[in-house]
Amino acid sequence: MNDHFIDSVTVAGTRRTSDGYLVAEVRCARTGCQDYAGADFGLLDGKVTVYRPESAVFAKDSLATFSGKPVTLGHPPEMVTADNWKVYAAGDIGTDIARDGEYVRVQIKVMDAAAIRAIEDNTKEISMGYTTPVLMQDGVAPDGTKYQAVQTGPIRINHLAIVPKARGGSNLRIGDSADHWGASPLTVADNKEGKMSDNLRKIMVDGLQVETTDAGATAIEKLTKKVADMAAEMTEAEKKAAEADAKAEAEMAKKDAEIADLKAKTLDAAALDALVKTRADLVGKAKAIAPDVKTDGLSDAAIRKAVVVAKLGDAMAAKPEAYIDARFDILAEDAATDPAKTALADGGAKVTDLAAVYTARDQSLSDAWKAPAQKGA
Repeated sequence: MNDHFIDSVTVAGTRRTSDGYLVAEVRCARTGCQDYAGADFGLLDGKVTVYRPESAVFAKDSLATFSGKPVTLGHPPEMVTADNWKVYAAGDIGTDIARDGEYVRVQIKVMDAAAIRAIEDNTKEISMGYTTPVLMQDGVAPDGTKYQAVQTGPIRINHLAIVPKARGGSNLRIGDSADHWGASPLTVADNKEGKMSDNLRKIMVDGLQVETTDAGATAIEKLTKKVADMAAEMTEAEKKAAEADAKAEAEMAKKDAEIADLKAKTLDAAALDALVKTRADLVGKAKAIAPDVKTDGLSDAAIRKAVVVAKLGDAMAAKPEAYIDARFDILAEDAATDPAKTALADGGAKVTDLAAVYTARDQSLSDAWKAPAQKGA
């Protein structure tokens, strides 16, 4: 037969670390005989005295199971495993496991604030939760106590529970449920004072008052905190998602604006043709007015200024742009009506007699007053 057991001693010699944790050395398991309710062993009534020999308590395999096991506030309603450790664990057992007379002595560290407050408020019983094989047989312990069962070991520690101090002494059952943890130590006082209801706590859950054991209260408090933490994490995640969406929209709007700006600056074929024609006309006029003016790399305004300065002198360089534009237009009109300049603009190679060109111009000006029929008479 393999059963679940608990037994109790008292926490003493506690101290706080610099991090606020509570540490203590405790005697947490012992040899000898303890009385258990017959119902814990399938009997209808009465009690069963169980002998725990040194060979079971101090076996190497048994002691090895203490190290690193969780400390809980009250016995949990189930075995503590990796799946529920965050719900029930309030600390852990250290690695320094030693024999202290008939007891096993260990160091514990309690890191949960609620469990630390409970210990400092005099919840100082240590109750081990463990499993061990039990052999039903009669016998007499070394101290003369008759027993009906023997814990043969090895003992497998599951957790170390902090439980309320029993009114009748450290060996009393103190509201730990045998339904989940099998045999709890039994004394005469159990029949009068060891009722589960005497050790219930009242807590508020979502605005409602609930009665439960220490273990239940601890589980509820941790689950409530976990739900609150999850809600906070979801809120933070939603906030970050909203910020990411807003940032993405802003970046998209920026890209759209950049594309629109590029489109506005991009010339279509017709606009480009018009721009080329306008530039060619300007350069043509500039060359007609001042053939030696350099136009490469100059803006339209710079070309006009260079032409005006070349024709009218350096004083023109200080004139405003509007004035330069007007003078350029006048010079361009003059160049267009001057036969000599037109001839030069059309190509100096076609001009065979520059004097003849000027003579023809002078004659044209002299005949300007005559009627059309008289010209050439």
